[in-house]
Amino acid sequence: MHPSVVPLLLVGATSASAALQVEFGSSSSIKAAAKDVAFDVMSFYRGNQSGQIPGLVSQPPPGGDYSWWTGAVLWSTMLDYWYYSDDGTYNAESLNGLVWQSGPDLQHPFMPPNWTASLGNDDEGLWGMTAMQAAEQNFPRPPAADPSWIELAQAVFEVQAARYAADDACNGGLRWQLSPVNQGYMYKNTVSTAVFLNLGARLARYTGNQTYAEWAGKAWEWLSDVGYIDAKYNVYDGAAIESNCSDIDKLQFSLAPAVLLQAAAYMYNQVHDRQNPTIHLADPPHRPHRPHPNRLLPPSDAASTSTSTTTNATGPLVESACELSAGKTTCSSDMLFYKGVLLRALASAAQLAPFLRDAVAAPLRTTAEAAVASCAGGKSGRACAFRWADDGADDLRGAPPEELNALSAVLVGGVLREEVAAGKGVATNGTAKPGDSSGGGDGGNGASDSGSGSGSSGSGNGAGAGTGSQGNGAGKATGAATRIGFGLVLAALVAVMMS
Repeated sequence: MHPSVVPLLLVGATSASAALQVEFGSSSSIKAAAKDVAFDVMSFYRGNQSGQIPGLVSQPPPGGDYSWWTGAVLWSTMLDYWYYSDDGTYNAESLNGLVWQSGPDLQHPFMPPNWTASLGNDDEGLWGMTAMQAAEQNFPRPPAADPSWIELAQAVFEVQAARYAADDACNGGLRWQLSPVNQGYMYKNTVSTAVFLNLGARLARYTGNQTYAEWAGKAWEWLSDVGYIDAKYNVYDGAAIESNCSDIDKLQFSLAPAVLLQAAAYMYNQVHDRQNPTIHLADPPHRPHRPHPNRLLPPSDAASTSTSTTTNATGPLVESACELSAGKTTCSSDMLFYKGVLLRALASAAQLAPFLRDAVAAPLRTTAEAAVASCAGGKSGRACAFRWADDGADDLRGAPPEELNALSAVLVGGVLREEVAAGKGVATNGTAKPGDSSGGGDGGNGASDSGSGSGSSGSGNGAGAGTGSQGNGAGKATGAATRIGFGLVLAALVAVMMS
């Protein structure tokens, strides 16, 4: 996955009028606006036409504009649209697109032959996360001849865990790309391990399998030890293997922190200890970046090497590394998709860990309003812009990433309304056990007393130069245990991203 951009800045909100109108106090208004934007998103989709390939946003480069992994973002967003709006208009396209790209068998999950030459662990993992989402949300299952959503998610985890175990370079972590002929084979990017953790955290919650918890602890420790996540919760891009992963590229992008934040929220949710929100992990040799138990938020300069705003800023989110001032945008086509991923991850985290709601609700509402305000161009009169803080000053408007980001913003505005959150929740526990072929479950919250949840690690995602991460694990490990405060981790990550 191409490098993308962390910490989304909060800047002054604008007050432009928009052709797309939403009243965020009204469920019917939110659903109507989401329906309009979903229609605009799917108007770009060609995978349901004769002679076209299902599942893709576009033909990947060099023949098209967007990398293969962006299809996973498309379907993840459309699954959330269906889940929160109860509109199944695009379910057939979503199901067919996911199945078509799911790979030849469970030994090669989300490794379709057309794209394996340049495949990254992060690419494969993002598709695996979308399959996991389909299972969690009880999305209609694939045809009987095809693997279920949970089987696909577990298969991605298994193949990536095997790669992790077989590779002793840098003493852990996943490589960016799979083939030795690709430059990314000699680079361990944070996002591949970060999404590995995300998928595993969700599998742990869904299945109760302790194995996932053990992997999560291992991956978490590696990301901390290698320095890809620093003591202030800055999340860096990765490093070349030839430096033993010590010469870290300190670019920061929004994708990995988003993935990590959501993963930490899943682990927190499994424990339910609001007074002392912790997760038990197998005791590691040391844990240098464990959050201080007496501090929920990091120091005020926690984002000093990335973006530096404050947690009570009131403006819309900005992709700070490439969405520059004076209307200048230097984002690659891949980077344009990351805002929507972060928005939905923040909303998901706020539902799974309700103590975050106050920290994220106002900024996300401001962002949602600004995103809607940007939807005022193009032939339809409601084409949405990438830039939300300055009225789309760079003219990036009305293409798939801009529309997906705007749809995510509208959905976030709805998810954070109390009645929507209470009625739907996020990714509730399923009943599938390892090897179970059930499609998805919706059953109550994760188990737990102070140490009985189970947790794990997952799989990578994306294409291009990957991005940072922060692991997490869960569960009641046998023997000695170290307590990781995932409530503290969540608060720290939110503060870095939104301050």
